[in-house]
Amino acid sequence: MALTSEISPYNPQWPLLFTAENRRIEEGFGTELIGTHHIGSTAVPGLSAKPEIDILVVVSEHINEVARSEFMRTLGYVRGTDLSAGHHFYRRDVDGVRTHKIHVCVAGHGQIARMLRFRDLLREDSTIRKQYQDLKLRLEADNRGGIAEYLAHKAPYIDALMNMHLGD
Repeated sequence: MALTSEISPYNPQWPLLFTAENRRIEEGFGTELIGTHHIGSTAVPGLSAKPEIDILVVVSEHINEVARSEFMRTLGYVRGTDLSAGHHFYRRDVDGVRTHKIHVCVAGHGQIARMLRFRDLLREDSTIRKQYQDLKLRLEADNRGGIAEYLAHKAPYIDALMNMHLGD
């Protein structure tokens, strides 16, 4: 079973793709929208990544979920399983290839700070960035169980890194 897409070298178009997609989705969140952020590996210059644009949407609360899901569907998104209470997930595939992932979190959710801090650590520290890239490439090469296996094997590295850098 393959990953949702193959890891490729950093593409300087990724921030532009984030900006374009961000414009498309923002109106679907109305007055509950607090802010959006480009997260994930495509948000880190120089880091190889699955070319899937990750967007973090911070909302004041989850209201009008049916209307939001319908709006997102018009843009080609499917709502996935909630990743935790207050953390909704949408994905967009084009011709069977994942292109975008959207994390919608209520303000104050613990994953907001975690996702932003992890992105910032990768941006700031070339050693961490290289270690993480090497890990991802190794996991891709050894992968037999698809995206769930890939994510499960990345998690211990990310958890250890985040525990080391709490409060930095």
